[in-house]
Amino acid sequence: MKMQKVTLTLLSAVLSVGMIAGCGNSTNGSATKSSNAPATDAPKKETATLTMWGGVPAESGPQAVVDAWNAKHPETQVKYERFVNDDAGNLKLDTALSVNQGVDLFVNYQLPILNRRVDAGYALDLSEFKEYNIDDKMGKDAASWKIKEKYYGMPTKKNISFVWMNKNMLDAAGLQMPALDWTLQDMTQYAAKLKADKRWGFVQHTAGYSNIMDGVSAGIGFTKADGTSNLDNADLKPAYEGFFNMMHTDKSMPPLGEQLTSKMPVDTMFLKGESAMLGAGEFVFRSANDLKTNPRSFKIAFATIPKASKDSKDYKYAGGLGDVISINAKSKYKQQAWEFLKWYADGGMMPLAAGGRIPSSKDVNPDEAIKLLLGANEATYDIDSLKKVVFGKFPTQVISLPSQVVDARREEYEKYFLKNQSLDVTLGATSKRHNEFLKQNKK
Repeated sequence: MKMQKVTLTLLSAVLSVGMIAGCGNSTNGSATKSSNAPATDAPKKETATLTMWGGVPAESGPQAVVDAWNAKHPETQVKYERFVNDDAGNLKLDTALSVNQGVDLFVNYQLPILNRRVDAGYALDLSEFKEYNIDDKMGKDAASWKIKEKYYGMPTKKNISFVWMNKNMLDAAGLQMPALDWTLQDMTQYAAKLKADKRWGFVQHTAGYSNIMDGVSAGIGFTKADGTSNLDNADLKPAYEGFFNMMHTDKSMPPLGEQLTSKMPVDTMFLKGESAMLGAGEFVFRSANDLKTNPRSFKIAFATIPKASKDSKDYKYAGGLGDVISINAKSKYKQQAWEFLKWYADGGMMPLAAGGRIPSSKDVNPDEAIKLLLGANEATYDIDSLKKVVFGKFPTQVISLPSQVVDARREEYEKYFLKNQSLDVTLGATSKRHNEFLKQNKK
C-alpha cells in the first residue's frame, strides 16, 4: 500500500511537470522554438532594375558604363536598350514611353523632340531634386535645353562641330592656323589655296550645311518680333553665298548635286587626303582613330565653324551641349534613376569619350577625356588646336527649329546650291514655308 502510494505520488509529479511543459508550449511555443533556431535574415530589399534607352551602340561605350555601375551597385542594376536616332527609332521610344513599358531613363538628341516628350508628360521635372545644380555643373550652355525655365533632362556631353584640317597641307601651302573667329570668306580663301588636282579644298558633311545659317539665326532670332518667320533675313545671305561660291566659282568644294548623287563619303575622303578640310562633328574621331582602316601620315588640326561674315551680329557657334538624359515621369525608380544619372554625368560616362563623346561636367578632367578620345593616336593630332576648339569659350547654340522646318529649309537651299533657283527666291520660299508651319501649329 505504501509502495502504491509512492508510485502514485511520483506519477502525479511527472504528470504535473508534463502539464506545465505543455502549457508553456501552448502559450509561448514560437518563442521557445525561435530561441533554439538560427536567427532569421531580415527581408531582402528588392533590386531596382533600370532600363536606359540611348542611340549609341552598346559596344561603343554604353555597355562599359552600365557594367561599371552594376559592379558597384548591386541594389540598383541598369540595362541598356539601344534605339536608332532617326524617325523610326524615336517613334519606337515614344511608343514605349506611352505605354510605360521598360523605360526609366532615355536620351534626347534634339530639342524639339524633348519638347514633344515634355508636352506628352513623359519627362520628369528634375527640379524636384535639390542637391545638384545643373547650371553650375554643366555651365551656361546647359540653359539652351531648359523648357519653361526648367530642366526635363540633363545635358551630359559637349556637342562639337568644327572644321577638320590637314595640318601637313596647311603648312605646305604656307597657311597659318585660322583665328578662332574666322569667317566663311576666310575659309573660302583657304579652300581655294588648298585645292589641287584630285584634291578638294573643303568638303562638308551633309548634316552640317545649316550650321552657319543657324549660327546667324540664333543671334538675330528665328522669328521676328511679330512672331513671323525671320528665315529670309538678309544677314543670312553670306551663309548661303559662301558655299555656293566654293561650289560653282572657285570649284574648291564638290557641287551639292555631285555629293548627293554619288553619296560622297566625305569623312573617308578627308582621311585619305582627298580633301584638305572637312566640316563635320566629333563622330569622325571613330574613323580617324581607326588607322588600320583609314591609314594616314598627316596630322589633324581643328578650327571653329566659321562665322557667316565679320558683320554677323551675336553669332552663335554650332555646338553647345547634347545627349540630354531624361527620367521617365512614370518610372517607379525615380530616385535610383537620379542617382545613376548624377554618377553618369560626373564621370561615369567616360568610356564614351573614346567615341568622341566628351563629358560636359566640370567635375571631369579634360586632359583625361582627351587621352581617352585619342588613345594611342595622340601624336597624329594637333593637341593645342583641339583644346582651343573643344574646350574654348564661345557663345553656342542648339538648333531649336522643329524638324519639319529644318526639312523645308534643306529642300529650298538644295535648289539654290543646285542652281535651280536664286538666293532671294530661296530665302522667300523658306520663310513662307516656315510661316505656314507657325500658323498650323499656333498654340
